[in-house]
Amino acid sequence: MSAPLDPLVTDAPARPVIGVLALQGDVREHLAALRAAGAEAVSVRRAEELAAVDGLVIPGGESTTMSRLLVVFELLEPLRARLRGGMPAYGSCAGMIMLASEILDTRPDAECLAGLDITVRRNAFGRQVDSFEEDLDFAGVAGSPMRAVFIRAPWVERVGEKVEVLATVPEGPAAGRVVAVRQGSVLATSFHPEVTGDRRVHALFVGMVREAIAARG
Repeated sequence: MSAPLDPLVTDAPARPVIGVLALQGDVREHLAALRAAGAEAVSVRRAEELAAVDGLVIPGGESTTMSRLLVVFELLEPLRARLRGGMPAYGSCAGMIMLASEILDTRPDAECLAGLDITVRRNAFGRQVDSFEEDLDFAGVAGSPMRAVFIRAPWVERVGEKVEVLATVPEGPAAGRVVAVRQGSVLATSFHPEVTGDRRVHALFVGMVREAIAARG
């Protein structure tokens, strides 16, 4: 299990360059959160921009639309290649869906990135009107429970042997459902930490990117 991270420590010598996939979704919010967490944050829409970053955030949005746009912008295969090569990635909501190896309740032609050995179910918590907030205990992050905002969110139905479960829903009809996972240098949450002002998930990811850079020497 990952060691707890102090979210206030953002003065490490290097400011890693972290991209936010800017095809749709909460791009500006993720850029702001990454900068607050100590990264140099940039938008990514082209393969050459993807090649220049140390890590990538895949924001929320609509996963089937994002899948099509990755093909249109000729980013699907370059992104898969970078993930296979060990690039750190973080996906929130639709980003979690895109990073999964199997997606339930989606279009038959939908693409995924297979960055995580998980099966996810789209819109598992219901429609937009069923959006809700919940306090979660999040493994690897210090401090009080994290306020999580779920908007047409997925949940994880299967985790592979190498996947670490970081958070589950504590109570209610969805009690026990997995909503945050990590596998090596890839992180995903069902919820949207970029909209709450709590930067601890982004600080965790920035730390993961720094670790990956250090490991490369």
